[in-house]
Amino acid sequence: MTDELAYLSGQLGRRLADAGLMLATAESCTGGWISKCVTDIAGSSGWLDRGFVTYSNAAKQDMLGVAAATLAEYGAVSEPVVREMAMGAVARSAAQVAVAVSGVAGPGGGSVDKPVGTVCFGFALPDGVSTETVYFRGDRESVRRQSVAHVLTRLIERLA
Repeated sequence: MTDELAYLSGQLGRRLADAGLMLATAESCTGGWISKCVTDIAGSSGWLDRGFVTYSNAAKQDMLGVAAATLAEYGAVSEPVVREMAMGAVARSAAQVAVAVSGVAGPGGGSVDKPVGTVCFGFALPDGVSTETVYFRGDRESVRRQSVAHVLTRLIERLA
């Protein structure tokens, strides 16, 4: 883990612990990297409940309750899907906070509408659910690393 990701993970852990909140992750393109970073922090069992790695559409449906109709209409890399992923992670865990990530990390799989580097994020917090789409540059590793850093940073901001 990079120094940046370690620092951000520690900050997030402190925010969650101070608020008495538990986190769940719902990861597609990051493949469990967010969960790995936060579990590298000693004491993370006090604020991380579980992580779902839902790479396939079937996993998103089975594990998180994402509607087949949502996947069919918008595609896996979309804000409606990450919204349902984040809500499903909260509903299927003991967490009050969840993050969902789905994107096109590359090198293939991109399209005109969703080029490589397109990543959608969903954040479920006690005060509601929000989504956003970010476009990252770089190779597969870089897009995934930037996605993890983005999640950690955004959660810290939202828990401030």
